[in-house]
Amino acid sequence: MSLFHQRLWGISGVQDLIPPRPAIGNAGTVPITGDTALRHSAVWACLRLRANLISTMPVDAYRMVGEVQVEVPKPPVLVAPGGERVDIQEWLYSSQFDLDRAGNGFGLITERSGLGLPARIDLVPLAECSVVIRSGELAGYRIGGKLYQPGEVWHEKQYTVAGLHVGLSPIAYAAWSIGEYLSIQQFALDWFGNGTIPSAILRNKAKPTITAREARVARARFKAAVRNRDIFVTGGDWEYSMIQAEQAGGDWIEAKGYGVGDIARFFDVPGDLIDAAVRTGGNINYANQVQRNLQFLVMHLGPAVFRRETALSKLLARPRFVKLNSGALLRMDPKTQAEMFQVQVTSRVRAPSEARALLDLPPFTDSQLAEFDRLFGAPRTTPQTAEAGVGG
Repeated sequence: MSLFHQRLWGISGVQDLIPPRPAIGNAGTVPITGDTALRHSAVWACLRLRANLISTMPVDAYRMVGEVQVEVPKPPVLVAPGGERVDIQEWLYSSQFDLDRAGNGFGLITERSGLGLPARIDLVPLAECSVVIRSGELAGYRIGGKLYQPGEVWHEKQYTVAGLHVGLSPIAYAAWSIGEYLSIQQFALDWFGNGTIPSAILRNKAKPTITAREARVARARFKAAVRNRDIFVTGGDWEYSMIQAEQAGGDWIEAKGYGVGDIARFFDVPGDLIDAAVRTGGNINYANQVQRNLQFLVMHLGPAVFRRETALSKLLARPRFVKLNSGALLRMDPKTQAEMFQVQVTSRVRAPSEARALLDLPPFTDSQLAEFDRLFGAPRTTPQTAEAGVGG
């Protein structure tokens, strides 16, 4: 269906083409729209938490000078990657949200620097994106009905499987990894359910027009393969639609009836961080909030942060690279912070001026140092060691 007819008939996406169907048959056939999964409070909480934290981490650019990491000025693409209206925080939030819910994030590269690197990336809705595969190889992207070459599109992905050119949503990956589907190809391309209305469109891009007989044969072959839990093998050029992967994952949640704790595990978020009940018989206790956040950063959020750093580093000329500053997530309470600075200063790991800079305080003035001397006495000096040959 052309974009013109979609607008004429008031169709905004594939979800408007899917009427309610009976909740019967195999898992994955429960009617659901592209946004239904987000109505589950646990799904929304997980997506929001991860996107909030990653998008608010300061983005810094560095280069190595010998063995020393030196900060360098950030190019405009790391300040406002989407132009004047979309700064880096909004851009990171939107792209991380798409990565976590569908395993993929897409943007059009609309400007390039003098070095040929992307200078502006306009993110696009997942519902408008599909990946074109030709003979098992990536042939391009179709966005809003227009075909783009791979070099024209910014594509980040996570939860990847060898041989698949797209990432998987966490739920799709969970469904595949626990054996709910015979193959990842069958799940990723699960176009049809048991109802009479297709949950998406099976389209052969190499042959835009087919006869009624060819359509019946293709439909029969596909339905037979899915019904028998077998692998559907076909030739030609095919497109993988992002919105369908998200819907299929939502179908699976609804059909299996998973609870809040299960969904938290799918999205790699500890249940207690989204107020989910802990099933182990009691709450998990930590000595302080810093330890809790550190465990979350290392075991759960860290891999996503590293992937984003690797992807963003491709926007810089080598040997420059990008780091997301996760220090804000490990912010300490005042007492713990003071104790840490005291140990670092007395052990000469950090100078007092450095500790004050981290507290957003200027270096001590002479009058402040003199006031310390009046209150606590002048600091004791270390006795000089006697020179060799002097004394008895």
